Amino acid sequence: MGSSLFIKICGLSTARDVDTAVAAGADAVGFVFADSPRRVDADTARRLADRVPGNVLTVGVFRGQSVAEVRELTRAAGLRSVQLHGDEGVEHYEALRPEGWTLIRATSFRGTALRCGELGEDHLLLDAPAPGAGRPWDWGDEGFVAPEGPWLLAGGLAPGNVRAAVRSTGCWGVDVSSGVEASRGVKDPVLIEEFIAAARSAAVRSGE
Repeated sequence: MGSSLFIKICGLSTARDVDTAVAAGADAVGFVFADSPRRVDADTARRLADRVPGNVLTVGVFRGQSVAEVRELTRAAGLRSVQLHGDEGVEHYEALRPEGWTLIRATSFRGTALRCGELGEDHLLLDAPAPGAGRPWDWGDEGFVAPEGPWLLAGGLAPGNVRAAVRSTGCWGVDVSSGVEASRGVKDPVLIEEFIAAARSAAVRSGE
């Protein structure tokens, strides 16, 4: 794996959060448009995304929203990636593909093997069985089968456990939101920095 682990910090809502994540070395930052304490509007997301350099992916996160709404909000915010975290079918990915956005399919772990690209996505995000709860799940279970292709591990990750998670699963990337918060929906810049540093160290060591 080397040091190429892909790190996404999600649920950002302030300039401080964005600047911290970028400076610490995040590969992607996420803005939530789904129903959540971390939800932002398109104007806020655009203002924050304008602070992000071109080498860092800006992601809009949606759950159960129509293609029209996804398209409208992503365009208005000027983002470069869409993450669908619901029961969206292949038709959603086919409809969004012509926009040129990087497409991320987020799904919960249900004990079956998955393959990135099955619905037309570029990356697969594997979340906890209870997504959004911020609780770790047993990715080290003997029955766990890592998805094929570029996939991100999410669900209950934090600075204290991300090293073990990366080493255990061999994931292509990691995604965190609640694990770097001081309180629900409020990011802690120190935790963001610690998470990215821990994830990077795990990736380097696993490649040694």
